[in-house]
Amino acid sequence: MWNLIFREVSRSIGDAYLKRPEFNRDPIFQQFGNPVPLKRPVMTAEPSILFRKLKSQDLFLIFASDGLWEQLSDEAAVDIVFKNPRAGIAKRLIRAAVQEAAKKKEMRYGDLKKIEKGIRRHFHDDITVIVIYLDHQKGSSNDRFKHNTVCSINAPVDIFSLNAKEAGDDLLPQDF
Repeated sequence: MWNLIFREVSRSIGDAYLKRPEFNRDPIFQQFGNPVPLKRPVMTAEPSILFRKLKSQDLFLIFASDGLWEQLSDEAAVDIVFKNPRAGIAKRLIRAAVQEAAKKKEMRYGDLKKIEKGIRRHFHDDITVIVIYLDHQKGSSNDRFKHNTVCSINAPVDIFSLNAKEAGDDLLPQDF
């Protein structure tokens, strides 16, 4: 679970022990957190911000944690949002992701849902989803949507070199 070389998350709110070495030495974090002491940060709270001009055919935005994207492709998520009612759409995306996680583990969805949440971490990552609909144009959404217009923008994953020799020991506060 703590193989930081392959850690995909690069930004986080919280997780101080992954951002500042002095928190990593705290006994509480050694007991429940990372068993391997870190000499430098592997994560930051600094967001990655990308700009994209919205187009008239853009119908919605899907903001989601990596737990969703590990299970569903961009196209699958867009299909779900486009083909279903707005009410409860985030919950529907989460359900689809958990169903996919169950399928990958050769389990039934219902059986996976019965597993305690702390233990379910071994079956799928946590999933957070927000869907924002863009009602900036009147008319049928079917007239404006084309499946080949799916646009995906992902934040960069690698924020720090994993080679300690390249990083050096002189880290500044803005590096966290």
